[in-house]
Amino acid sequence: MMKIAWIGTGVMGKAMIAHLIDAGHELHVYNRTVAKMDDIPTPYKYTSIKDCVKECDIVFTMVGYPKDVEEVYFNDGILDYAKKGAILVDMTTSSPDLAIKIAKHSNDFEVLDAPVSGGDTGAKNATLSIMVGGNKDTFDKMNDIFSLLGNNVNYIGSHGLGQHCKMCNQIAVAGATAAMSEALVYMDAYDLDADTVLKAIGSGAAQSWQLNNMAPRVLNNDLDPGFFIKHFTKDMRIAKSEIEKTGVHLKMLDSVYNMYDELEQNGFGDYGTQALIKYYKK
Repeated sequence: MMKIAWIGTGVMGKAMIAHLIDAGHELHVYNRTVAKMDDIPTPYKYTSIKDCVKECDIVFTMVGYPKDVEEVYFNDGILDYAKKGAILVDMTTSSPDLAIKIAKHSNDFEVLDAPVSGGDTGAKNATLSIMVGGNKDTFDKMNDIFSLLGNNVNYIGSHGLGQHCKMCNQIAVAGATAAMSEALVYMDAYDLDADTVLKAIGSGAAQSWQLNNMAPRVLNNDLDPGFFIKHFTKDMRIAKSEIEKTGVHLKMLDSVYNMYDELEQNGFGDYGTQALIKYYKK
Protein backbone atom coordinates (compact mmCIF):
# COMPACT_ATOMS: atom_id res chain seq x y z
CA MET A 1 0.00 0.00 0.00
CA MET A 2 1.31 3.42 -0.94
CA LYS A 3 0.20 6.91 -0.03
CA ILE A 4 -0.74 8.59 -3.30
CA ALA A 5 -1.75 12.21 -3.83
CA TRP A 6 -4.03 13.03 -6.75
CA ILE A 7 -4.47 16.62 -7.90
CA GLY A 8 -7.46 17.15 -10.22
CA THR A 9 -10.67 15.11 -10.02
CA GLY A 10 -12.23 15.67 -13.42
CA VAL A 11 -14.08 13.38 -15.85
CA MET A 12 -11.20 10.90 -16.07
CA GLY A 13 -9.47 11.51 -12.75
CA LYS A 14 -12.27 10.18 -10.57
CA ALA A 15 -12.32 6.81 -12.33
CA MET A 16 -8.54 6.54 -12.14
CA ILE A 17 -8.58 7.35 -8.43
CA ALA A 18 -11.16 4.60 -7.91
CA HIS A 19 -8.88 2.00 -9.51
CA LEU A 20 -6.02 2.96 -7.19
CA ILE A 21 -8.30 2.77 -4.14
CA ASP A 22 -9.63 -0.62 -5.26
CA ALA A 23 -6.02 -1.84 -5.46
CA GLY A 24 -5.55 -0.97 -1.79
CA HIS A 25 -3.68 2.32 -2.01
CA GLU A 26 -4.36 5.29 0.27
CA LEU A 27 -5.52 8.22 -1.84
CA HIS A 28 -5.11 11.84 -0.79
CA VAL A 29 -7.04 14.11 -3.16
CA TYR A 30 -7.27 17.80 -3.96
CA ASN A 31 -9.46 19.72 -6.35
CA ARG A 32 -9.96 23.46 -6.60
CA THR A 33 -13.72 22.91 -6.64
CA VAL A 34 -14.20 21.11 -3.34
CA ALA A 35 -17.65 19.75 -4.25
CA LYS A 36 -16.12 17.66 -7.02
CA MET A 37 -14.46 15.50 -4.36
CA ASP A 38 -17.69 14.67 -2.53
CA ASP A 39 -18.27 11.27 -4.16
CA ILE A 40 -14.66 10.06 -4.00
CA PRO A 41 -14.43 7.17 -1.47
CA THR A 42 -11.48 8.37 0.59
CA PRO A 43 -11.41 10.29 3.87
CA TYR A 44 -8.31 12.19 2.76
CA LYS A 45 -9.66 15.27 1.00
CA TYR A 46 -7.89 18.62 1.18
CA THR A 47 -8.41 22.29 0.51
CA SER A 48 -4.69 22.92 0.01
CA ILE A 49 -2.10 21.19 -2.15
CA LYS A 50 0.44 21.53 0.66
CA ASP A 51 -1.57 19.35 3.01
CA CYS A 52 -2.48 16.91 0.25
CA VAL A 53 1.03 16.08 -0.94
CA LYS A 54 3.28 16.41 2.11
CA GLU A 55 3.14 12.76 3.26
CA CYS A 56 2.69 11.00 -0.09
CA ASP A 57 5.10 8.72 -1.94
CA ILE A 58 3.60 9.53 -5.35
CA VAL A 59 1.92 12.72 -6.55
CA PHE A 60 -0.26 12.56 -9.66
CA THR A 61 -1.49 15.72 -11.38
CA MET A 62 -4.24 15.71 -13.99
CA VAL A 63 -5.52 19.23 -14.53
CA GLY A 64 -6.85 21.18 -17.50
CA TYR A 65 -4.24 23.36 -19.16
CA PRO A 66 -0.49 24.00 -19.12
CA LYS A 67 -1.14 27.13 -17.04
CA ASP A 68 -2.81 24.92 -14.44
CA VAL A 69 0.17 22.56 -14.43
CA GLU A 70 2.50 25.52 -13.94
CA GLU A 71 0.32 26.77 -11.10
CA VAL A 72 0.14 23.54 -9.11
CA TYR A 73 3.85 22.79 -9.40
CA PHE A 74 5.39 26.25 -9.06
CA ASN A 75 2.79 28.52 -7.44
CA ASP A 76 0.69 26.24 -5.25
CA GLY A 77 3.75 24.40 -4.11
CA ILE A 78 4.06 20.74 -5.17
CA LEU A 79 7.77 21.37 -5.65
CA ASP A 80 7.92 23.10 -2.26
CA TYR A 81 5.82 20.76 -0.16
CA ALA A 82 6.03 17.24 -1.62
CA LYS A 83 7.98 14.71 0.41
CA LYS A 84 11.62 14.49 -0.59
CA GLY A 85 12.17 11.53 -2.88
CA ALA A 86 8.53 11.41 -4.00
CA ILE A 87 7.70 10.52 -7.59
CA LEU A 88 5.81 13.33 -9.36
CA VAL A 89 3.71 12.27 -12.36
CA ASP A 90 1.92 14.79 -14.55
CA MET A 91 -0.81 13.08 -16.58
CA THR A 92 -2.17 16.32 -18.03
CA THR A 93 -1.76 16.75 -21.77
CA SER A 94 0.58 19.69 -21.62
CA SER A 95 3.60 21.37 -23.16
CA PRO A 96 6.74 19.26 -23.68
CA ASP A 97 8.81 22.30 -22.67
CA LEU A 98 6.90 22.57 -19.41
CA ALA A 99 7.55 18.89 -18.66
CA ILE A 100 11.27 19.54 -19.10
CA LYS A 101 11.06 22.66 -16.92
CA ILE A 102 9.44 20.72 -14.08
CA ALA A 103 12.11 18.05 -14.31
CA LYS A 104 14.90 20.65 -14.19
CA HIS A 105 13.45 22.15 -11.00
CA SER A 106 12.94 18.79 -9.29
CA ASN A 107 16.31 17.87 -7.82
CA ASP A 108 14.63 16.37 -4.74
CA PHE A 109 12.14 14.29 -6.73
CA GLU A 110 11.73 11.84 -9.57
CA VAL A 111 9.52 13.22 -12.33
CA LEU A 112 7.53 11.72 -15.22
CA ASP A 113 5.27 13.22 -17.86
CA ALA A 114 2.60 10.61 -18.58
CA PRO A 115 -0.36 11.86 -20.66
CA VAL A 116 -3.07 9.37 -21.49
CA SER A 117 -5.49 8.53 -24.27
CA GLY A 118 -8.81 6.73 -24.09
CA GLY A 119 -11.24 9.26 -22.66
CA ASP A 120 -13.84 8.56 -20.02
CA THR A 121 -14.41 5.00 -21.27
CA GLY A 122 -10.74 4.13 -21.04
CA ALA A 123 -10.50 5.66 -17.58
CA LYS A 124 -13.52 3.73 -16.30
CA ASN A 125 -12.35 0.43 -17.79
CA ALA A 126 -8.64 0.90 -16.94
CA THR A 127 -7.83 0.51 -20.64
CA LEU A 128 -6.01 3.81 -21.13
CA SER A 129 -2.94 4.20 -23.29
CA ILE A 130 -0.24 5.85 -21.17
CA MET A 131 2.73 7.60 -22.82
CA VAL A 132 5.60 8.16 -20.42
CA GLY A 133 8.59 10.49 -20.57
CA GLY A 134 11.37 10.69 -17.99
CA ASN A 135 14.08 8.46 -16.57
CA LYS A 136 13.66 4.77 -17.38
CA ASP A 137 14.43 3.75 -13.78
CA THR A 138 11.55 5.91 -12.56
CA PHE A 139 9.24 4.45 -15.20
CA ASP A 140 10.15 0.95 -14.05
CA LYS A 141 9.25 1.88 -10.45
CA MET A 142 5.85 3.17 -11.61
CA ASN A 143 4.94 0.50 -14.13
CA ASP A 144 2.83 -1.58 -11.72
CA ILE A 145 0.87 1.54 -10.70
CA PHE A 146 0.38 2.59 -14.32
CA SER A 147 -0.91 -0.90 -15.08
CA LEU A 148 -3.80 -0.30 -12.68
CA LEU A 149 -4.90 2.59 -14.90
CA GLY A 150 -4.22 1.40 -18.44
CA ASN A 151 -3.50 -1.68 -20.52
CA ASN A 152 -1.14 -0.02 -22.99
CA VAL A 153 1.70 1.53 -21.01
CA ASN A 154 4.67 2.72 -23.05
CA TYR A 155 8.01 4.27 -22.12
CA ILE A 156 8.68 6.84 -24.86
CA GLY A 157 11.98 8.34 -23.72
CA SER A 158 13.38 11.32 -21.85
CA HIS A 159 11.43 14.16 -20.17
CA GLY A 160 8.92 15.78 -22.53
CA LEU A 161 8.76 12.89 -24.99
CA GLY A 162 5.61 11.52 -23.39
CA GLN A 163 3.98 14.82 -24.25
CA HIS A 164 5.34 14.73 -27.80
CA CYS A 165 3.89 11.23 -28.20
CA LYS A 166 0.51 12.53 -27.02
CA MET A 167 0.68 15.22 -29.71
CA CYS A 168 1.05 12.45 -32.31
CA ASN A 169 -2.00 10.78 -30.76
CA GLN A 170 -4.07 13.95 -30.88
CA ILE A 171 -3.15 14.65 -34.49
CA ALA A 172 -4.31 11.14 -35.43
CA VAL A 173 -7.50 11.55 -33.37
CA ALA A 174 -8.23 14.87 -35.08
CA GLY A 175 -8.15 13.25 -38.50
CA ALA A 176 -10.15 10.22 -37.41
CA THR A 177 -12.85 12.34 -35.76
CA ALA A 178 -13.22 14.53 -38.83
CA ALA A 179 -13.36 11.42 -41.06
CA MET A 180 -16.01 9.84 -38.84
CA SER A 181 -18.07 13.03 -38.89
CA GLU A 182 -17.89 13.37 -42.66
CA ALA A 183 -18.87 9.72 -43.14
CA LEU A 184 -21.98 10.34 -41.02
CA VAL A 185 -22.80 13.45 -43.05
CA TYR A 186 -22.51 11.41 -46.27
CA MET A 187 -24.78 8.69 -44.86
CA ASP A 188 -27.36 11.30 -43.97
CA ALA A 189 -27.17 12.95 -47.39
CA TYR A 190 -28.13 9.70 -49.10
CA ASP A 191 -30.55 8.56 -46.38
CA LEU A 192 -28.52 5.44 -45.65
CA ASP A 193 -29.27 3.37 -42.57
CA ALA A 194 -26.38 4.46 -40.37
CA ASP A 195 -26.32 1.37 -38.14
CA THR A 196 -26.11 -0.91 -41.18
CA VAL A 197 -23.38 1.17 -42.80
CA LEU A 198 -21.33 1.31 -39.61
CA LYS A 199 -21.59 -2.47 -39.32
CA ALA A 200 -20.45 -2.82 -42.92
CA ILE A 201 -17.45 -0.51 -42.71
CA GLY A 202 -16.55 -0.77 -39.03
CA SER A 203 -14.38 -3.89 -39.35
CA GLY A 204 -12.77 -3.19 -42.72
CA ALA A 205 -10.07 -0.80 -43.83
CA ALA A 206 -12.11 2.13 -42.46
CA GLN A 207 -12.13 0.72 -38.93
CA SER A 208 -11.20 3.20 -36.20
CA TRP A 209 -11.87 3.78 -32.52
CA GLN A 210 -13.76 6.94 -33.41
CA LEU A 211 -15.98 5.15 -35.93
CA ASN A 212 -16.78 2.25 -33.61
CA ASN A 213 -17.13 4.17 -30.34
CA MET A 214 -18.03 7.77 -31.08
CA ALA A 215 -20.24 7.44 -34.15
CA PRO A 216 -22.92 5.55 -32.14
CA ARG A 217 -22.88 8.37 -29.58
CA VAL A 218 -23.45 10.90 -32.35
CA LEU A 219 -26.34 8.86 -33.75
CA ASN A 220 -27.90 8.79 -30.26
CA ASN A 221 -27.38 12.55 -29.99
CA ASP A 222 -25.08 11.89 -27.03
CA LEU A 223 -22.65 14.79 -27.07
CA ASP A 224 -21.66 14.57 -23.41
CA PRO A 225 -17.92 14.87 -22.84
CA GLY A 226 -15.70 11.86 -22.61
CA PHE A 227 -13.16 14.48 -23.58
CA PHE A 228 -14.00 18.18 -23.74
CA ILE A 229 -13.77 20.17 -26.96
CA LYS A 230 -12.06 22.96 -25.00
CA HIS A 231 -9.30 20.55 -23.97
CA PHE A 232 -8.94 19.12 -27.46
CA THR A 233 -8.48 22.56 -28.98
CA LYS A 234 -5.83 23.20 -26.31
CA ASP A 235 -4.06 19.99 -27.31
CA MET A 236 -4.15 20.88 -30.99
CA ARG A 237 -2.78 24.35 -30.26
CA ILE A 238 0.16 22.71 -28.50
CA ALA A 239 0.69 20.31 -31.40
CA LYS A 240 0.55 23.15 -33.92
CA SER A 241 3.02 25.21 -31.89
CA GLU A 242 5.45 22.31 -31.55
CA ILE A 243 5.44 21.27 -35.22
CA GLU A 244 5.71 24.87 -36.39
CA LYS A 245 8.98 25.14 -34.46
CA THR A 246 10.39 22.77 -37.08
CA GLY A 247 9.14 24.84 -40.01
CA VAL A 248 6.48 22.29 -40.95
CA HIS A 249 2.74 22.96 -41.29
CA LEU A 250 0.26 20.10 -41.05
CA LYS A 251 -2.73 20.99 -43.23
CA MET A 252 -5.14 18.44 -41.80
CA LEU A 253 -4.32 19.50 -38.25
CA ASP A 254 -4.82 23.15 -39.18
CA SER A 255 -8.18 22.38 -40.78
CA VAL A 256 -9.58 20.32 -37.90
CA TYR A 257 -8.27 22.79 -35.34
CA ASN A 258 -10.09 25.63 -37.11
CA MET A 259 -13.36 23.68 -37.02
CA TYR A 260 -13.07 22.91 -33.33
CA ASP A 261 -11.93 26.42 -32.50
CA GLU A 262 -15.05 27.79 -34.18
CA LEU A 263 -17.22 25.42 -32.15
CA GLU A 264 -15.51 26.48 -28.93
CA GLN A 265 -15.95 30.15 -29.79
CA ASN A 266 -19.65 29.44 -30.35
CA GLY A 267 -20.22 27.92 -26.92
CA PHE A 268 -19.53 24.23 -27.50
CA GLY A 269 -16.34 24.01 -25.43
CA ASP A 270 -17.92 21.83 -22.72
CA TYR A 271 -19.32 19.34 -25.24
CA GLY A 272 -17.55 16.09 -26.13
CA THR A 273 -15.26 15.94 -29.15
CA GLN A 274 -17.92 13.98 -31.07
CA ALA A 275 -19.85 17.27 -31.23
CA LEU A 276 -17.73 18.10 -34.26
CA ILE A 277 -20.85 16.95 -36.12
CA LYS A 278 -22.36 20.31 -35.09
CA TYR A 279 -19.82 22.07 -37.32
CA TYR A 280 -21.09 20.18 -40.36
CA LYS A 281 -24.77 20.67 -39.49
CA LYS A 282 -24.60 24.35 -38.51
